[in-house]
Amino acid sequence: MALTRDELAARVALELTDGQYVNLGIGMPTLVPNYVPDGVHVVLHSENGILGVGPYPVEGEEDADLINAGKETVTILPGASFFDSSMSFGMIRGGALDLAVLGAMQVNPRGDLANWLIPGKMVNGMGGAMDLVKGAKRVIVMMEHVARDGSAKLVEECTLPLTGKSCIDRVITDLAVVDVTPQGFVLREVAPGVGVDEVVKATGAPLTVPDDVPTMALPATVG
Repeated sequence: MALTRDELAARVALELTDGQYVNLGIGMPTLVPNYVPDGVHVVLHSENGILGVGPYPVEGEEDADLINAGKETVTILPGASFFDSSMSFGMIRGGALDLAVLGAMQVNPRGDLANWLIPGKMVNGMGGAMDLVKGAKRVIVMMEHVARDGSAKLVEECTLPLTGKSCIDRVITDLAVVDVTPQGFVLREVAPGVGVDEVVKATGAPLTVPDDVPTMALPATVG
């Protein structure tokens, strides 16, 4: 069975290491802080000008002046700081972020990413994604393995407008963990209850399958 959104967030959270500066894209990546492992402290960055973003506020205690780049109300942690967007993007472009976790519509075996526009649909703009995929030291895509219409999102060639080229290191989906390597996609893990053949079938590009592919480790409390 495919992972739930919370289970997917818990698996992505295992990629975090203590002391990292991390930017989380809008959508599913914002669930990741709920599952940061014990003993791991990360500093969350929002490109609209916050360093030290905290969890979502309790209902009724929202502060309309505290929002993230996705216009969601957030909280801040002790020691947090505020700055203008030019300084925020200076941090991104200067390589100060250790990790960015973003959603995607398509990723190809070279690590090209399309995640901001479906032609003919209304969008607000690319936001900070174009800078994040080139400025962060490591970029992970967090997404469902296939689109709502059943089409593959891991594809031989992106047909949607690109956000960046050769910028993705790892893709974590509701079915599998797939690395982007010089040889293309390599399967690293499968979700509990998901077979290797199922992942290969759902992937629209060649996928290298090692001899021994482990099952994802997930916290027992996720659900």
